[in-house]
Amino acid sequence: MEFNNSPELTEEETAFFRVRLERKLSGLVNGSDDTVHEMQGSKQDFPDPNDRASFEFERNTTLRIRDRERKLIRKIQKALKRLKEGTYNECEECEEYIGKNRLNARPVTSRCIQCKEAQEQKERLQR
Repeated sequence: MEFNNSPELTEEETAFFRVRLERKLSGLVNGSDDTVHEMQGSKQDFPDPNDRASFEFERNTTLRIRDRERKLIRKIQKALKRLKEGTYNECEECEEYIGKNRLNARPVTSRCIQCKEAQEQKERLQR
């Protein structure tokens, strides 16, 4: 999609971002439902400890991925709320506009590139 030079979102751009976010949300929710059904049906007895360890490793990996997806679902829901309120492209730190190309690359972002870079720099220094 081509974005205009105005920092404010047009109706077309708003609809574009809403559809992207809703599609991603739908895919994540459907994927987590599938995981729950798979895990409920996977009660297996493993006589070999190596098989059991492999199963547990895969299960733990899946759970970590689903946890990250759960966090992404919350971010998408917040982004949809901001979109509805008309604050989707406003930085939560400095309240300046977030660039449309940044929103296109990372639709759940809530910070402009300058504020995000400052946050990451602060996190690196704290480590």
